[in-house]
Amino acid sequence: MTAPSLGRMIEVSGAEALWLLKGSASGRLVYIQRDVPMARPAAHVVEYGRLIVRAPVAAAAFTGTSTVVTYHVDHLHSPAGRGWSVTATGPAEVVTDPNEAAHYLRTLSGWAHGPHDTLLRTRPQNVNGYRLGDIAETGTPTTGDTSGRPRTP
Repeated sequence: MTAPSLGRMIEVSGAEALWLLKGSASGRLVYIQRDVPMARPAAHVVEYGRLIVRAPVAAAAFTGTSTVVTYHVDHLHSPAGRGWSVTATGPAEVVTDPNEAAHYLRTLSGWAHGPHDTLLRTRPQNVNGYRLGDIAETGTPTTGDTSGRPRTP
């Protein structure tokens, strides 16, 4: 008889969370608009310590002196309960330089074109993440190793 497994969340280092973020291409941009949290699908790239996000949001949503955004990426295997989740938070600004914008518009795919297609640049001040996995009820990992860390999906 197999022991039932329990879900487990293991916090990863900031460096590993950033590595997971760099290895993915899309996520969700979370920002505040008229005092209401909004979430939009987005494409991203990490270059030179900056997170560049292309999202279907009007640029006017980011006018202000201290626009802080959160970007969330995850990779989950629902049936197995394994995967990872990363969140990056920091101040953001709209990319306005035409050459830089042209580069990222070619590099990142978008969901909408025109006034609701915005490029944001942020230097994340906080990046954290979790690996998600399962362990047997006895505390023995089910992944075949003895480290207690779930395998990368």
